[in-house]
Amino acid sequence: MDKQLVMKSFEVVEHDNGFDVLLEGTLLFSHQTKRPFIFVGSGEESIDMYRGNFKIEDYLEERVPLRYAKVLHNEDLITITLKRFSNDEDVLSIKLEQDQEGLRVSFDRLDKSINRFWMRLHADQEEKVYGCGEQLSYLNLRGKNFPLWTSEPGVGRNKNTYTTWQADVKDKAGGDYYNTNFPQPTFLSTRKYFCHVETTAYADFDFRQESFHELQIWEVPQSILFECGSTYKELVTRLTARLGRQPELPDWTYEGIWLGIQGGTEKVQEKIDHALNKGLKVGAVWCQDWQGKRITSFGKRLMWNWKWNPEEYPNLDTKIHEWKSQGIKFLGYINPYVAVEGHLYKEAKEKGYLATKEDGSDYVVDFGEFYCGVVDFTNEEAHTWYVSVIKENLINFGLDGWMADFGEYLPTDVKLSNGVSAKVMHNAWPAMWAKANHDALKESGRWGDIVYFMRAGYTGNQKYCPLLWAGDQSVDWSLDDGLASVIPAALSAGLSGCGISHSDIGGYTSLHGNKRSKELLLRWAEMAAFTPVMRTHEGNRPDDCFQFDGDDETLDHFVKMTNVYVELGPYLKEAVKLNATEGIPVQRPLFMEYEEDELSYDIKYQYMLGSDILVAPVHEEGKDKWTVYLPEDQWVHLWSGVEYNGGYVEVEAPVGKPPVFYRKATKHRVLFERVATII
Repeated sequence: MDKQLVMKSFEVVEHDNGFDVLLEGTLLFSHQTKRPFIFVGSGEESIDMYRGNFKIEDYLEERVPLRYAKVLHNEDLITITLKRFSNDEDVLSIKLEQDQEGLRVSFDRLDKSINRFWMRLHADQEEKVYGCGEQLSYLNLRGKNFPLWTSEPGVGRNKNTYTTWQADVKDKAGGDYYNTNFPQPTFLSTRKYFCHVETTAYADFDFRQESFHELQIWEVPQSILFECGSTYKELVTRLTARLGRQPELPDWTYEGIWLGIQGGTEKVQEKIDHALNKGLKVGAVWCQDWQGKRITSFGKRLMWNWKWNPEEYPNLDTKIHEWKSQGIKFLGYINPYVAVEGHLYKEAKEKGYLATKEDGSDYVVDFGEFYCGVVDFTNEEAHTWYVSVIKENLINFGLDGWMADFGEYLPTDVKLSNGVSAKVMHNAWPAMWAKANHDALKESGRWGDIVYFMRAGYTGNQKYCPLLWAGDQSVDWSLDDGLASVIPAALSAGLSGCGISHSDIGGYTSLHGNKRSKELLLRWAEMAAFTPVMRTHEGNRPDDCFQFDGDDETLDHFVKMTNVYVELGPYLKEAVKLNATEGIPVQRPLFMEYEEDELSYDIKYQYMLGSDILVAPVHEEGKDKWTVYLPEDQWVHLWSGVEYNGGYVEVEAPVGKPPVFYRKATKHRVLFERVATII
């Protein structure tokens, strides 16, 4: 006869050959002697980094099932001990505890030789899963495995494309479908639960099997948290209650586009004047080279010494305030590394604030024809020092925001102040970098006023990073690395707890013959008008990329799309506020609003903007019509006013009129009708 151990929201049901663990009636994992749910072993990994791209190999020495389990019940705690053989010693001890409304499964490694861990969770054949941080190639992760290791996402990101092949051959930088700046050991299931693993070690979540998901981690994790919800909105609300939530963006965010301009004070002023004369609403100017530039074979790069460069930007200290008087904010750039030529590197080295080699000697990282030291954020004094650099050189100078770039380059063979292996700290690094920026703003009383945006992330970025950007997309139409890829990126990040994201309008990476076309730039701009932030980027090779002011037609297009964005401001603010208070992302997959619609679960290149707008960006070249999937509802085509009831529809989609629909029953109908008159 089965024995039931019932806690507040979870239960363990023992039977002759093992046990089942259920949370609010949902089977999470099951153990039988012949079908164990945990495997352990040992291995020796090899991790090599070349400019943020990692070659990771594992020599697996042993993988064994833990077939024999014993369940003990003591008041609010259930303990399970596991071993290889019936007459063997215990290898692993597991605690199952009620944690608020969820179940926390904690692990105690009794055999210290174990450094590999696999856990199998129950799966249904029709189940779908989402999340794992920011994923750019897939929304529904079922049928693939996803190594979780923060890195450069790679150029091309598809081993079957010419661009990826070229990047691999020439730069070891091609990437694959799973490479991402922002991985996270978290997923949501259509069985209405989330799973979050407390670990920063290398992990691989495998969703290829019909009857189970297998989570591989290169350590025995601290714990795994499960929690259920009645809706997907409730799930992300509960997840972000655990991980933290992004703050609301400041009001000035919605007052215009953020123009990425480089080249010095005079050139920036010329471009601002030209844009304003054409009627473009400029909310901010973003000058990533405010601290200087360098030219490499990759293209235009920056001087990583985080202080205003008066030779490159004369009179910037006064010009910033002139621009602000016009309602134009000034944004800059910083990252957590210091160039060996700069004064910050010298100061950090003298004070012992840099990560070192194991013998304590200098360690510098190749960032592509220049070298930098790594600020050791595990050293509290180094963290405090870098916070002061941000406060003094950026905030006090007058910056209203910046790109807080990188974070994924921590080499695995450095020695850190806290004594923890860099292989374990590598994934933790982006959140530590985010916290340095967060602390600088908090100490300056500017949290919620200044905005910094990051591409790298991991667990913890939710509470420390107000805005994501999707990283360095190729300036092309490729699904895995072009315009289309930023859509699943935003949706998966939102389901992982970071619900405010945007992308470089037009992409960034121009390599191996890729050059940004005018059409791509126009299409990207019209998509960006229906995201939380509009921001342009010149790209790594500005002369190879069409720019926002490349001709009058393009600038006129930016004027119109920015006007659409500004007009949508009240609606966007409302959605951003909901993300800040409940963790519900601004850009949402269709199924989050239409749970009963089976087809919506596999739509990855459309999204809901808030609850009432559906956006289906044109992500192919040379199209003037576009097929859109509409869940069953009453929809109004934004530009024509034609009404639809759902299903697949084809609409006219000339440049400047992206496929956008709104719910007929929306309370914002007057606003949307006003938006439609802009174009």
